Amino acid sequence: MTINKRQAPIGILGFPVAPMDNEGNLDLEALGKNIEFLVEEGLSSVFVACGAGELHAISNEEYKSMVKVAVEKTKGKVPLYTGVGGNIAHALEQAKISEELGAEGYLILPPYLIDPSQDGIYNYLSEIIQSTDLNSIVYQRDNCILEAETLQKLCELPQLVGFKDGVGNMELNVEFTHLIGDRLEWINGMPLAEVTMAAYVNLGFTSYSSAISNYIPHISAKYYEALLKGDKEVVHDLYENVIFPIHRIRKQKKGYAVSLIKAGMQIVGLPVTTNVRAPIAPVEETHYRELKVIIEKALEKYPAKVAAV
Repeated sequence: MTINKRQAPIGILGFPVAPMDNEGNLDLEALGKNIEFLVEEGLSSVFVACGAGELHAISNEEYKSMVKVAVEKTKGKVPLYTGVGGNIAHALEQAKISEELGAEGYLILPPYLIDPSQDGIYNYLSEIIQSTDLNSIVYQRDNCILEAETLQKLCELPQLVGFKDGVGNMELNVEFTHLIGDRLEWINGMPLAEVTMAAYVNLGFTSYSSAISNYIPHISAKYYEALLKGDKEVVHDLYENVIFPIHRIRKQKKGYAVSLIKAGMQIVGLPVTTNVRAPIAPVEETHYRELKVIIEKALEKYPAKVAAV
């Protein structure tokens, strides 16, 4: 059996947003600042134009411009992955763009609309995975729910390096990690992953995508360090003072998994508006004010080593 020597990113993964100006156009300068901030704050990798980056709402021309900025800002510093998915023709174009511009790999988001069979899911994922020599990570969520046999078959493809779970079916995750072991890197992709990471760690998930790292990355790092060390007191305090309060706001409205990130970034002073593209709705003023209070208290209790900007 051939050993797969490819390596997926590990640790806390950075997912920048797609900043929009006041007219709703993509703000590439702000994207660059977002990525620089993530790299400077020690995120292990950058995943551009994924869910937080509103892949569903950008053109492939905009996509290309975002990847170019990300390549420039991450080169020689951290691994760069892109998002691909939705319409398979678009996904294949995005994979090609990612390869041509120098990304290390891509995260495959679900197809649009269709609720496919297992062989349909396999065909969708395998075609994208094999379309380039880049590393690939599959994303389990929405209408892309894999069964064990399908994931095992995908593991025959050397480009596949990781599995990201955004569903939270722990029974299925136990089965997957038991059957597949360290063949894949296991990534927690649940919304506000810090809420569930304590459960995922016990299954062998060593990485997660962190929404709050876009604006309070030092707190995410403090949480994960405490979790791995078994420092229950610090974990408890961070849950109580930061993570659960933000999570409660996030659950108030669909789409807040994206728009609440932009609100948090603006609150800490990063050059990002709260504009998002439909069908995601912007954060309501009441929730913005609530988030601002939480962040201000969090920064007072857990000050950052350096200012956000």
